Amino acid sequence: SIMTFEWPWQYNFPPFFTLQPNADTRQKQLAAWSSLVLSYCRHHRLYTLDVLEAQESPVFNNKNTGRKLSTEAIQVIFEELRKKGNLEWMDKNKARCLIMWRRPEEWGKLIYQWVSKNGMMNSVFTLYELSNGDDTESEEFHGLEDWLLLRSLQALQTEGKAEIITMNDGKGVKFF
Repeated sequence: SIMTFEWPWQYNFPPFFTLQPNADTRQKQLAAWSSLVLSYCRHHRLYTLDVLEAQESPVFNNKNTGRKLSTEAIQVIFEELRKKGNLEWMDKNKARCLIMWRRPEEWGKLIYQWVSKNGMMNSVFTLYELSNGDDTESEEFHGLEDWLLLRSLQALQTEGKAEIITMNDGKGVKFF
């Protein structure tokens, strides 16, 4: 059953689609936009966004109210997400970006909890087993794209909780 995406109340509030000049109001507005973008991407499991396509996406284009966010405003929101560590530009022109609805450290924590909960410390996993194995099917990190999985494991490696190893058919990881 595909859950329908729940839009926040602000989405149908026309002023939400115009960046507010007042600093306090704008801060709250950007926080609300950031959270909307991340929950939408999480719901639809999107890992990359294209700025021009984004403008036509339902997130920034409310067909019911006929309100649409300008490209400039979208850039401001993306910059806010970048500062928070949830977005990274893929090119110099800032046309495409990687979107991380959980930061790599947060994914790492979830993976590590699963490993310790299942008593699998000191075991070696391939990246494929973690993201696509039958054992992780009910976990939120199941289906995680390779680049993000690798970053999450690098975050754990930095904390001394894992070691990324090179195997004959790619990469693997051992947890401590």
